[in-house]
Amino acid sequence: MPQTSPVAVVTGASRGAGRGIALALGGHGCTVYVTGRSEKAGDAALPGTIYETAEAVTAAGGQGVAVRVDHADDAQVKALFEQVQREQGRLDILVNNACALHDQLTAPGNFWEKPLGIVDMLDVGLRSGYVASYYAAPLMVAQKKGLVVFTSASGAVHYVFGPAYGAHKAGMDKFAADMAVDFQEFGVAAVSIWMGTLWTDRLRMVIASDPEKYGYLETMAETPEFTGQVIWALYNDPKLMELSGQTVIGAEMAVKYGIKDEGGRQPSSYRDTHGVAPRVQYPAIIR
Repeated sequence: MPQTSPVAVVTGASRGAGRGIALALGGHGCTVYVTGRSEKAGDAALPGTIYETAEAVTAAGGQGVAVRVDHADDAQVKALFEQVQREQGRLDILVNNACALHDQLTAPGNFWEKPLGIVDMLDVGLRSGYVASYYAAPLMVAQKKGLVVFTSASGAVHYVFGPAYGAHKAGMDKFAADMAVDFQEFGVAAVSIWMGTLWTDRLRMVIASDPEKYGYLETMAETPEFTGQVIWALYNDPKLMELSGQTVIGAEMAVKYGIKDEGGRQPSSYRDTHGVAPRVQYPAIIR
């Protein structure tokens, strides 16, 4: 594989969105560092391990590198990016996707009636995205090029599953907006992407828990790889820096770049299905 192949880090890539994004980037020849805690079957309630994802990335045409990282441990995150620096000498794409999703997140009830552990997604999810970006930034700034992505959703601007979920999504969007200000002069872009409902093992579990309530999601779900294709198109967009700081809707970016999902499907935008759109940040800057 040519030494110039882009190098990416995708956090939380044992399964779900992270796995799909890693596979899509691997399909474009990227070297992809796959992080997560699942190393063997049974490590999590859902199937999937970092090694399985890394092997699938390599099979897709890239080079998958599995690194066990607990994103609640800053030292492990720092060691990850030191490994990337040591082995690759560069980093082109960081996808902040790791998130501690509690099994009871979608359960009925008010926030005080659900387990307190749901708020852990503000540690592994929001805070962990900041920490990963903190250690990734020097590598990208040094080469004056790079893309930092935050995976988000429309819960940033309307109620979805409760306040912890909403704070996580709104925070991811805000990180992209504000990190873009600091990155601007260095040619590094930060973008938050609203993913649609994803066809994952977790979604299957949600649908199975209440088919009458959630069954409709089957017809509108995106594949996890879909967002990965959007990220690749963003990275290669000559006008990427004009998008830096923005929160974009993945389905709309797909139309812009001529990307379709599996089976030729064109997923719908939250703007059409929910009547919502990302918030636009005011241009005022106080340092």
